[in-house]
Amino acid sequence: MKKIPLLFLALLLLGSVFMFFPKQTFAAPVTINVYNWGQYISDGTDGYIDVIAEFEKAYPDIRVNYMVYDSNETMYTKLQSGGNAFDVIVPSDYMIDKLIAEDALEPLDFSNIPNYRYLDDAYKNLAYDPENKYSVPYTWGYVGIIYNTKYVNEDDVGSWDLLWNRNYAGKILMFDNPRDSFAIAELLLGYSLNTDDPEELTAAAEKLKEQKNLVQSYVMDQIFDKLEREEAWIGAYYSGDYPLMLEENENLAFNVPEEGFNLFVDALCIPKGCQHKKEAELFINFLCEPEICAENLEYLDYATPFSAAKEFTDPEMLEDEILYPPAEVLAKGEAFHALSTEGTQLMNTLWLSVKTQENVLGKYLILTGCALVVCIGLYLFFHIRKKRLRRKRGTYYPS
Repeated sequence: MKKIPLLFLALLLLGSVFMFFPKQTFAAPVTINVYNWGQYISDGTDGYIDVIAEFEKAYPDIRVNYMVYDSNETMYTKLQSGGNAFDVIVPSDYMIDKLIAEDALEPLDFSNIPNYRYLDDAYKNLAYDPENKYSVPYTWGYVGIIYNTKYVNEDDVGSWDLLWNRNYAGKILMFDNPRDSFAIAELLLGYSLNTDDPEELTAAAEKLKEQKNLVQSYVMDQIFDKLEREEAWIGAYYSGDYPLMLEENENLAFNVPEEGFNLFVDALCIPKGCQHKKEAELFINFLCEPEICAENLEYLDYATPFSAAKEFTDPEMLEDEILYPPAEVLAKGEAFHALSTEGTQLMNTLWLSVKTQENVLGKYLILTGCALVVCIGLYLFFHIRKKRLRRKRGTYYPS
């Protein structure tokens, strides 16, 4: 009988020892899909906190896949085509109202979100989620006009009609979503921002058609580059985004129109059928941690619904009356509510008619440009032809 090598015998004995211990499995990290507005979380640039990196440090078994959208309507369409692919979304108030009505959100388990206790009472029991079952407020803000003081006369500023001022034709930007755009027209016409009345919606659409020839383009996140580079001079947008633009162009200013404005809340929600609900709730809880919340919103330049976070916020930011307007200014705001199905369908149809209406100004500029090119071409053709004829006759004189 051959002798068993000593090393082999040792390995055999070691293996028999491990047979008496239960096998240990190591699960791969869970990945949650977070679907949020663009530029709407601190990513570590300019010395600010990288929120996702810090969350992944705190929860090493969870990874975050971060994706962006540019409007509530884009997000809603994506949800309809596969909402269970997302674990956390950040819709605005009226869209939360709509999603709750359609049973498209998961009720939250607040035992996984203990930091909810820091939420101010003013942001609880709001109309879009009266029982506080489906959402946790993330930020709040309102809509105003951002304009370039180098090119816009201050005497023209003060009303939403600045966006209809023909002196700035081709330099005006407008929202590329129906709810925000119709709201501006409704304010000018003296209607509620939540009107379902077909006649009022049609009148608002006609008002937007009057503006169409003056608009350079309909934009969302593109407004940043266009205003910062002075490709456009006037645009309607959200209060919290103005400070970011001001950092890039000191000539920009913000106006709160006299007719009023949309006052909004964006909140954290979990879509129906999400794959990792507990992990999603832990992520929401992390964003509500007062110190994390403060650092995140300092980067965003948006107002916080958590007073506990203000203890960690730069006092200058808290004193900024654009981010935190006085009560008499906020009183002019109106929140969106979800429209009826019929109202939403009519608004979408009318919005399509606004967007597809022929742009007379654009057509005029194109035709004018073509005519100018033709004139220059004809001038050069006859000028050169005349020179050639003179050469042939021997009577050419330098011009």
